[in-house]
Formats: sequence, C-alpha cells, structure tokens
Amino acid sequence: MIIKPAESTDRDQAFEYICKIWTYNTYEKEPTLKVYDEVLNDPSSFAFFLMDEEGGYHGFCHGVYFNTFWMTGMTCYVSSIYTNEEDRGKGYGIMLMDHAAELARAKGCKALVLDSGLPRKEAHRFYEKYGFEKGCYGFDLML
Repeated sequence: MIIKPAESTDRDQAFEYICKIWTYNTYEKEPTLKVYDEVLNDPSSFAFFLMDEEGGYHGFCHGVYFNTFWMTGMTCYVSSIYTNEEDRGKGYGIMLMDHAAELARAKGCKALVLDSGLPRKEAHRFYEKYGFEKGCYGFDLML
C-alpha cells in the first residue's frame, strides 16, 4: 500500500469518499469539489489517499492544522477518514491515521483531534482502539 497525496485528478474519487463518510448528509458535486480544490491549495490542510500498487483506491483522509488555546499550540483536526467497507480490518485505517499523525508531528502539532457522527459506531470503535479518548460532545449550528 502507498500513501498518495490528493491531486486535482482525484476529484471524482474524493467526492465518492466524502459521500460515503457522511451517508446521513447529501452533497452537491460541484460545491463539494470546489471545497476539495480549495483544500488542495491550502497550506494548513492535507488530503491523501491509500492506494495499492495497481492504482486502486482503498481509503481517504483529510485534516487541518490550527492554533488553539485549548492545546496551547498547533493541533491537527482530522475531519475526514474513510476506508472501503470491503477493506475493513486489514489495517488500512491505521495506515491512514499513522500518516495523518506523522504529518501533524512534522507541523509541530501537539494532538490529533476529531469528531464523529453519532451513527458511525464502527468508526468510534476504531478511534478508541487506535487510542483516541472521548473528550467532548460535538455540536453543530447551521448558518
């Protein structure tokens, strides 16, 4: 398996992953891909895919680096992480998270943080097994 930085040529695959992550949300393709393009050009963001040597996609991850008083310094928010359902249990999620942690350390981040939708119980088990601890409730206010 290889980690491949996201590129503009991966737009359709990225859109498929984004739609799979939050199945309880709906996405319009063009506005979503506009955000994807902005992420690719944002030095405070990263996005990458997990691929096999033949070019098959097996996972996706996106995150953002930011300064916070809470951590008194740089923190990495993992906003999206997903492995193909048929690939679960093969260690691919660990590979994605390990790479995100490596990128965060290189930026001087003190922590990885994430939130996860309530319906994503399988993902919650993965995060806890990886070493994340439940630290808060997440709240959304649509504007």
